[in-house]
Amino acid sequence: MPYSNGLNRGVPRFELFLGYSYLRAVPAYAEGNRLVWLNGGSTSLAYNVNRHWGLVGDFGAYTNSQIHFTGGYTGTVDVNNSNVAVTSYLFGPRLSFRNHDRITPFAQVLFGGVHANLVTLAGCTVNCTVLPVQDSFAMTAGGGLDLRVHHHFAIRLIQAEYLMTRFTSYTTGATGTQNDMRLSSGIVFRFGGRGAPQLPPLPPLAYSCSVSPASVFIGEPIMVSGTAVNLDPAKTAVYTWAADGGTVTGTSDTASIDTANAAPGAYMLKGHVSEGDRASDNADCTASYTVKAFEPPTVSCSADPAIVISGNPSTVTAIGISPQNRPLIYSYSSTSGVINGSAAIAVLATGGVAVGSIAVTCNVADDKGQSATSTTMVTVAAPVAAPKPQTSDLCSIHFDRDARRPVRVDNEGKACLDGIALNLQQNSDASLAIVGNAASAEKDSRKLATQRAVNTKAYLVGEKGIDASRIAVYIGSQDGKVVTNTLIPAGATLDNTGNTPVD
Repeated sequence: MPYSNGLNRGVPRFELFLGYSYLRAVPAYAEGNRLVWLNGGSTSLAYNVNRHWGLVGDFGAYTNSQIHFTGGYTGTVDVNNSNVAVTSYLFGPRLSFRNHDRITPFAQVLFGGVHANLVTLAGCTVNCTVLPVQDSFAMTAGGGLDLRVHHHFAIRLIQAEYLMTRFTSYTTGATGTQNDMRLSSGIVFRFGGRGAPQLPPLPPLAYSCSVSPASVFIGEPIMVSGTAVNLDPAKTAVYTWAADGGTVTGTSDTASIDTANAAPGAYMLKGHVSEGDRASDNADCTASYTVKAFEPPTVSCSADPAIVISGNPSTVTAIGISPQNRPLIYSYSSTSGVINGSAAIAVLATGGVAVGSIAVTCNVADDKGQSATSTTMVTVAAPVAAPKPQTSDLCSIHFDRDARRPVRVDNEGKACLDGIALNLQQNSDASLAIVGNAASAEKDSRKLATQRAVNTKAYLVGEKGIDASRIAVYIGSQDGKVVTNTLIPAGATLDNTGNTPVD
């Protein structure tokens, strides 16, 4: 519905236009056209149904003191004093585009008529009537642009329209179409309607700011952000920043603080926003931040092994930590020996070092000149003599199962000897002692003991391929029908107490 629900607030109900108008034929003269060029004024009254659509009544009056002849009249005179007068009356719809508060473009199509008065030559006494009275259908199509100065007053910057007329040719009597252009400009009076609602005054300007991060080490940047509330969109806000530690840069609602030259301490950021000279158009904010000094590094030191034989090395490991991840340089020193290394790992050489303790110091320094040390101990021990190899008893072979063949190596004995042969193959520098024994009740016990030992050796040499020179044969003093076997590693000595070598 027109002017309902507040949709048309600020739209006048009536608009009265008063202004200057200029008519001209385009692109050239047309037969019967009486509006070649004219100056005059026009007025229009528009009734706005709603914010976009309106009905327009347009009235104009135009005149010229000169007349140009065409056709058969051309040869007489081109320009004469004359009295040319034309009036127009047009009606039709208008479409306005009220999307802006101050500027209103519009388009319209009007229909009506044009009345041309009698044209006579001034100072003439005979045949003074040049053109008779004529009425013609007229139509305009075009648009314009209004600039609102006040709710009740606007300036029509331009109104440009195509004007069509249907005058009858005075010479031929035929009705034709004439094409003209009408340009107008003037003032617009606006009546009725409801004025645009008055916006409530904005509350005073408020401003808050923050820093991120709020705590930094020297040289680290700080980002600054400000938030202004109740800004007037029609004004331009001006931002300024200041800080009592470091250098702040920025001319908008964001800035940054360079802390490269700031000493350690607590500081304050100050921000200001302004939209004018009034107190309500200005606001301030503050935010605190801290610049911290770099913390010194720490280091731990360890040696592996911590106990070494004189002449053997020890690996020293230093673990340096910078709380701010500054680059670290490693160095080492020791009370004895020679230590080499410039990274996190160094090697301590103990060649020629006497038995005792060595203090190793690990050092780290960062690029800010701050350092830390840690100490670890390495013990140098005397060389320990290797233990003398010992003999070991292997499985024994028993000969008391076969009374008819008391010196024969049976299958159980061969199984024992197979294991002994494998042991000798795995220990190529070891030898074997075979000791044959006999029971005290046996007749020719010495001979039986010898034969048992020799048969045992024969199996190892003949069946298992053991070098005979690695096997020594003995007669023992043990009371029993048994052969004992003893492995003699290189460097070990066999206890031959009670044994007699056998050739």
